[in-house]
Amino acid sequence: MTDVSESQRDGVWAHPYQLVSGQTQQHQLGHTRLWVTLLDLEWQIREQKIDVESDPQDWLEATGHTLPSADIAVQRFVRSNDNGTVSFYPAMASLPTVIRPFQPLTIPPGARCVLYVGTALWMKVCVGEDKVELAEVPLAPPSLTWLGRNTREGELCYASSTYGRLALEAVPKRPWRAVTPVTIINSREKSLLLERFSMPTPLLSLYRNEKGQLWTPGITVECETDMSSASLQIASSVIAEAGPCEAIAPARERLARGRRLVRAFDHMFG
Repeated sequence: MTDVSESQRDGVWAHPYQLVSGQTQQHQLGHTRLWVTLLDLEWQIREQKIDVESDPQDWLEATGHTLPSADIAVQRFVRSNDNGTVSFYPAMASLPTVIRPFQPLTIPPGARCVLYVGTALWMKVCVGEDKVELAEVPLAPPSLTWLGRNTREGELCYASSTYGRLALEAVPKRPWRAVTPVTIINSREKSLLLERFSMPTPLLSLYRNEKGQLWTPGITVECETDMSSASLQIASSVIAEAGPCEAIAPARERLARGRRLVRAFDHMFG
């Protein structure tokens, strides 16, 4: 809870918030409530997961002198050459994320489709001009799943709580999610049933458009005539529909520019 005198504002990614000793900044974003406190010799971070029935649309931020209940665990960080500023940066998931279309899709031989996917982000808490990272917080409870032919062949992934959509306007735009267009090309001689797809979220950088929405570059996956493999390529920029954008966060893992990534078919689709 915040003081009645504390005014709530919209939170902003990559914005340096200036605090003075004794102040606490509260954020409510996605399924997470976060408190960041500045003291003379340390930073304190408190985190609470909240149950919400609907899809949270807003990012609320307020600064004051109120701490949450003592039942909420605190993380403490020694201060070192910071100027009392704290910034929040988005990050994609550290594991591939399994995406499902709203309903299973069949892609005929030689055809392609584009799915627009909104995936939940992590929040990095950074302090000072050097943006020293103190903590990283998931903005929605991550759920693990396995994608592969069996329990030995495959990979551990996160399961997305949202569906891939064929229409961009059907994808909810939220400050705690990023939109990724995924183009799937069926170059096989048989139809491809698309029920779920492993999106390489650690390889995706993040961009912000003029509306404050977050986007990643597009992904193209081509299923070759050989069913044992599929190739994946990540675009160098966002699609035109995103509007003018600025880079806001790098990918967790780097892929050589222009390189096509070939992965086992059973590790990509299931």
